[in-house]
Amino acid sequence: MTAIELPDGEYTAVVDGIEDGLARVFFEQDDEEKGNAVLEADTLPESGQHADAILSVTIEEGTIETATYQPAETADRQATAQDRFDSLSERPPSRDE
Repeated sequence: MTAIELPDGEYTAVVDGIEDGLARVFFEQDDEEKGNAVLEADTLPESGQHADAILSVTIEEGTIETATYQPAETADRQATAQDRFDSLSERPPSRDE
């Protein structure tokens, strides 16, 4: 497990995945990635203990003081990613089309 080496403040946390009780989490602020950490999964809200979960977190002195699961934002990001995947997987038109 790594400490959260970020300045105190509010962040958006994105759960990359959970394995063997550990969660890899990326932290964003103003739509820019600021860092990542591997945390005990049980430090996250139970509803947000899954890949691609979006959380609003407050970090103080290298630890998560508050964490709130954001189900609507999680669904929005998943839909956006699916749309991007669908768009990229479409066959480009041939010269005859």
